[in-house]
Amino acid sequence: MTWEEIIISIRKDPGMSALVKDAYLSEDITANASSFFDSDEFKETIRILRELNFLKTAARLADVGAGNGIASYAFAKAGFRVCAVEPDPSHTVGANAIRWLKEKCKMVNLEVFEAGGEKMPFESNSMDIVYVRQAMHHAANLRSFVSECARVLKPGGCLFTCRDHLIYDDKDKELFLNSHPLHKYYGGENAYTLTEYTNAIESAGLKIQKMLRHFDSVINYAPLTSEDIRKKELDQVAFVETLFRKRFAGVFQRVPGLHDWYRRRAIGKLGPANDERSVPGRLVTFIAIKPE
Repeated sequence: MTWEEIIISIRKDPGMSALVKDAYLSEDITANASSFFDSDEFKETIRILRELNFLKTAARLADVGAGNGIASYAFAKAGFRVCAVEPDPSHTVGANAIRWLKEKCKMVNLEVFEAGGEKMPFESNSMDIVYVRQAMHHAANLRSFVSECARVLKPGGCLFTCRDHLIYDDKDKELFLNSHPLHKYYGGENAYTLTEYTNAIESAGLKIQKMLRHFDSVINYAPLTSEDIRKKELDQVAFVETLFRKRFAGVFQRVPGLHDWYRRRAIGKLGPANDERSVPGRLVTFIAIKPE
């Protein structure tokens, strides 16, 4: 099955409704784009770009692997001059979906280019930002992909690549692929190790400014919210407290330091409440700068 055929199919499956909604893949392209613009993920992306001083007036941004155009729409609405780069011509999840969105929303600051990230139709040193959402891990040749992103960036420009699947080794990759809900249909999922990602970025001449692990940022752990993350932490503390009071009822008040010791020991054994090792294909985000 093609990617388009898979998406059309899962839209009809009630059991996939949450995935379709959370991945912004519903039939209503405008609603998908509006939801992404209002999302905590996009708001945090803008906050980081502001922090790094990349919210320049009419900055030129390439959205590589743009899919159905949700991020292209969001950045265009935020005032960027956006070049959406997408190799799939699909009217559902590809370049023609973005063209439809552009016309529907009358976005004069959005251009669509039917091309792949390994060979973009832009001059060298022409982009202020190259944004890659959930696409870098699909690269057939990771180093060539990142090198092309670096080529089109202006000196001082920013590569913002987010929500890429991270694996520790081949066994971990197999676990991730077997657990992915759609990989069995089209076999198109992929993931790389941290070393492979960082080597590709650094060998392209870029300097990594930030690396966000899975639970570091809503950019990665969305559709979970910061409240969801905090609740898991509080639930773990409550669980440890219950165990402690059952085991040391009537004793802990008479033994100074026992409570703190037990809590540290129990949480140490349980591991962090939000441990990325429990997430197959956990996500990672990189923000890198091209030296001037």
